[in-house]
Amino acid sequence: MSEIRPFQLHVPDGVLDDLRDRLRRTRLLDDSPRRMRSGMNAAWLRELVSTWAEWDWRAREEWLNGFPQFLADVDGTEIHFAHLRAEQDDAPALLIMHGWPHTFALQLEATAHLRDFHVVVASLPGFAFSQPYADGPADERRFAATMHRLMTEVLGYERYLTYGEDVSANVSDLIAASHPTQILGIVATHAHFGTPEERAASDDPDVHAFFARLDADHGPHGSYGHVQWARPDTLAVALNDSPAGLLAWIAEKLSEWADTEGDDPAAVERVISRERILTDAMVYWVTQSIASSFRPYYEGADTPEAMPPVTVPAAVYVQRHEHDYPEVLARGYYRDLRVFERLDRGGHFTLAEVPEEMAERFRAFAAALD
Repeated sequence: MSEIRPFQLHVPDGVLDDLRDRLRRTRLLDDSPRRMRSGMNAAWLRELVSTWAEWDWRAREEWLNGFPQFLADVDGTEIHFAHLRAEQDDAPALLIMHGWPHTFALQLEATAHLRDFHVVVASLPGFAFSQPYADGPADERRFAATMHRLMTEVLGYERYLTYGEDVSANVSDLIAASHPTQILGIVATHAHFGTPEERAASDDPDVHAFFARLDADHGPHGSYGHVQWARPDTLAVALNDSPAGLLAWIAEKLSEWADTEGDDPAAVERVISRERILTDAMVYWVTQSIASSFRPYYEGADTPEAMPPVTVPAAVYVQRHEHDYPEVLARGYYRDLRVFERLDRGGHFTLAEVPEEMAERFRAFAAALD
């Protein structure tokens, strides 16, 4: 069994001084004329940059260190995770995985509502304080193998529940499909889409309407992913060198993908506070992990492929950005679907946006498995 080492975050003073100097010397631009609506504008970015330059990071660092965190070697890659154990030894274990552009930090607040679970909030390889893979692809199947070994071989859980968002949604599906005897159940807010071939073969009009809408939205809103796939290193140079650029890139997606309405990008702060936005930006900045976080986009983890069906008990909660996700898709892939619910609140970052409500759903689903 791999050695588990305690981890505490401490950003050197010199790194903080350099960051504040860069932020105070930022050359900000006005909005472009006739620009498309997006999740970022000049006014909000000025506020974010100004706040970050004067932010009491040490207080936030102390808050982060209040969550027990660890490092462990999993097949030659050092993996970072928070591990919060319940008072009852026989409590169910729950693996929580983030996607892009959020990090483990955005999901920590949910753990306050999950005290009756043994909760593991893991950083995917190449994100935050987890090392990137030294060789080979950073794809979904490899992520799934790493996360499963963390839960079973490193932490010793014989069975557990799994949950993933964004990039890690398919990772969670693969874990459940590949290890049915060790997975108690799966909770999904980014339910399985299937491959383009599987979608085309469907004769259900709701399936075709859903993917037609997604395709229409993807044109104006999917360019970020194309750049991260086609020119990852060029983009990463700019974001790794400019904290304002990094913050704009991350905050724009948090704003666009959260469950908010209207054209004001700052509305995201009603569901994801400014402090939480800056925390995620800070984690990327101090770890210089923006480049390795792009690897799933060009190494296969964001490319649909045929996957084995999930046969363990499943609960699908359809987040607001996929409000028209057809139930027939879920029933075709999750063969033991116990719950199918369309959420009234909660977007792409569901667990961070509505942590208390999702914790109650986790609890009800787990209790029904007994």
